[in-house]
Formats: sequence, structure tokens, C-alpha cells
Amino acid sequence: MAKYQAVKGTRDVLPEEQPYWRHIEAHMYRICTLYGYERIDTPIFEQTQLFERGVGASTDIVEKEMYTFEDRGHDSLTLRPEFTAGVIRAYLQNGLHTRPKPVRLFSVGPIFRYERPQAGRLRQHTQFNVEALGEQDPAVDVEVMSIAWQLYADLGFRGLRFQLNSTGCPRCRPGYLKVLRHYYEAHLQEICPDCRRRLERSPLRVLDCKVESCQPIIAKAPPLLEHLCPDCASHFAQLRHYLDALGRPYALNHRLVRGLDYYTKTVFEVWVQGIGAQNAMCGGGRYDGLIEQLGGPPTPGIGFGSGIERIILSMKEQGLTVPSLPRPQVFVAYQGEKARLTALRTIFALREGGVATTFAPGDRSLKAQLREANRLGVAFVVILGEEEVAREVASLKDMTTGAQHEVALSRLAEHVRSKLPAA
Repeated sequence: MAKYQAVKGTRDVLPEEQPYWRHIEAHMYRICTLYGYERIDTPIFEQTQLFERGVGASTDIVEKEMYTFEDRGHDSLTLRPEFTAGVIRAYLQNGLHTRPKPVRLFSVGPIFRYERPQAGRLRQHTQFNVEALGEQDPAVDVEVMSIAWQLYADLGFRGLRFQLNSTGCPRCRPGYLKVLRHYYEAHLQEICPDCRRRLERSPLRVLDCKVESCQPIIAKAPPLLEHLCPDCASHFAQLRHYLDALGRPYALNHRLVRGLDYYTKTVFEVWVQGIGAQNAMCGGGRYDGLIEQLGGPPTPGIGFGSGIERIILSMKEQGLTVPSLPRPQVFVAYQGEKARLTALRTIFALREGGVATTFAPGDRSLKAQLREANRLGVAFVVILGEEEVAREVASLKDMTTGAQHEVALSRLAEHVRSKLPAA
């Protein structure tokens, strides 16, 4: 038993699971390149006020879930609980707002939230994040949504469907919130304490409550879509028109509001059938007022985040396989003290020649070394004994056929490369 354990809500990604990570990352990079999105990396921690102002002081994230600390300079800093606020800060600070619009960006990295650990959602988890800044056209909404869609489709998921809603804008939302509060006044004794608190501070979020006793009240709540202003209604209608034209199935979900205060107009999730109770693979939406709120000029934006651990869990539930990572192709075995130095030179010469090579250090017998080579599944074993070293040759064994022949050490790397499949 190890003396120290991973902190609750964190986990180690062992070598056995790395093929999933590399496979998903390769798809993310390929798709973002196809769509013209460039990578941006922001610091893991930011000034606490950035998240309080950007995410919303009354959200569960800010009130309950942020990892906040005071550094030695007495500044309040927070490990990022989400990407968007930090990306906007970098967008403004580094002059990205001067680029042609929309500015298309993506990020990959850890985020931190102190919440109850659950399958696919840890206190430190890794997120794929996409942002498009500077354009209100619903076509950009569809583009961002389609990056998520194509990622899951290319990974092998089937039964994809968007969940779609509009949260309105500062012009039409206040009127809806009055209607929502009026509806909930008749149910104050039936809803959970958190919803009673949300009703005062962030009423839209009562629609996102997961408490069982609140579900019947949410189901009968007035839909926000019936209270949109003409601009929001037009934007939403055009978005649906584009989705219909592309053949992307979606369902209107009036309770979809997301958990962050900065969302306006479009909010969406991508759901996958058959992955259990938590069938949302990602979530995102528009935040047309956020950049102005953080000190920039009025600038629309839209984005989404998707947890990689969640994707991997769902792939395993669906039985979706991934290619194995490249492994050593050649094993160098040696026998006798005089062959040891030549073996070491041969190992590094093969590696420098582009051949993935490994060996068993120490004083294992030749038989034990060959067993190790067989366990690793290498294609070839180079065998060096004192006699081979004296003649400046190596014995090369094909582990598939069992055939064995001698090769001059001076041309070993070239010869082995010719026998291996092209990369």
C-alpha cells in the first residue's frame, strides 16, 4: 500500500489509458485545423476577480467550487474553473481583438472545481475548449456546434442529437424572469433550498436544478422561447434553419440554461444515446456581453467545453476501440561482458537511425531477455554475443517467422528499417 494517495477528485492517467488520450487529441487537432481554429494556452491560475466578474458571483462555481488562494504577494488567485474568462482576458491583453473576425481559438488543459467527484467528472479534469469571437451570425453558432458534433462522430459515437435553447438577451430576459418568479411563487414550499436561493439571485438557474422534488415544477415552467425579443427570436430561427439544412437533429429543451451567468441567446449540448444518465458530452453557448463586461469593446462570442475524461468513459461504455500507441520495434539482447558495450552502442545507433529500440538492462540470461522481447511484442531481436562482436556482425531474429540471419553492424540500422513497415 502506497503511503501517499492521489488527492480526492484527481486521478493518474496510466500508460494503459494513454492510447485514448492520444487518439482523441489527434482528432481534436485535425478537426480544429479543418475549421481554421488556432490553439491558445492560458495560465492555469488567474486573478480571482476575473472569474467572479466573468463567470458570475452568484453561480455555484464561484460560490462553492473554485480553488482560491492568496499568494505570497497577498494577491487572490484562482485555479481556472473554466476556460472562457481566461481566453477573453488573453484576447484583450494580447491584441487579438485586432485580428479579422471571427477570431477562432481552441484550448486543451486542466480545469479545477471543488465538487462531488463522479464518473467522468473529477475535481481536476481536462477540457477541450473552443471559442469564436467577434461575429453574431448564427452560421458561427453552427460552426462551433459542428466542431463538437464532428469530433464525437469521428470518434465513433452514434445517435448524436443537439439539445437547444435560447436564454435571450438583456432586453428580453428581465421580462421572462418576472414571469418565471411569478410562476415559482406558488411552489416555494415544494422546491429545494438551493432553488429558493437561486430564485432571488440567479432565477434562470432554477431550470437547471437536478433535485428530484424540483423536476415536476421545472417541467411545467413557462418556456423562455415564448418570451424572446424579435432579435433573439430571429437569431434562434435562423440557427434552426441552418441546422435543418445540414441535417443535424436537435431537440428544443426549455430547461437548458447552463450554469454560468455570461450566456446569452444560443445555449446547446450534444447528447449521445446509450451512455447512461449523464448523456451530455459537451455544453456551451453564446456570451455576447462577456467581453464588454471584462473591459473590452462590445464583442459577440460563442464557445463550448468538453471533458476528455467524460469522452473516454463514454467510449469505453460504447465499446469504441482506439489504435495502440507505437511500441518498440526492436529488442537488443546480448550475452557476455564483452558484448555489453557493443550492445549499448547498437541500441543508440538504432534509435538515432529512427528505429524504436529497447533492451533489458542488468545481467539477465539470454533466455530471459528473449522472453522479455516476446512479451513486448517486438518485430525483431538483435542478438549480440562475444563471437558476433569479434566478427562485427549481429544476429537478427524475425519474431514473427522465427527466421534468423546475420547482418553487419555497420549497416544494421539501414537493414532493420528496410524490414519494418513504413510509418
